[in-house]
Amino acid sequence: MTYEEVFSKSKEIIMNSDVSGIDSNLAIEIDIVGEGSGAFYIELKNGVLSVEPYEYYDRDCKFIVTAENFLKLADGSLDSVSAFMTGKLKVEGNMEKALEFKKIADSVKNNKNKKKRRKA
Repeated sequence: MTYEEVFSKSKEIIMNSDVSGIDSNLAIEIDIVGEGSGAFYIELKNGVLSVEPYEYYDRDCKFIVTAENFLKLADGSLDSVSAFMTGKLKVEGNMEKALEFKKIADSVKNNKNKKKRRKA
């Protein structure tokens, strides 16, 4: 998978999040290592979610992770705490802000489950 494919897929997944119930501001740089390596960022500011293909120097924290594991984190199929504890995810910076990413991933997972139920 190329960086462009990783970024595009990540953005598609994350933008399916309903952040209306999340009232914090958050800026996370994602550093993809290995196949598809590169950096992009996720920002939640004043209820608006953005995913952009740039490094973010004024970030709260940075995730260092493979593309495969980040896509699992983003869609909620891999828990961020478990990933951190098992070495699949490295975090630099504010750990409290890093934990807030779970709210976004949980929202993606919940929206995916709602869509499945509607189809059934």
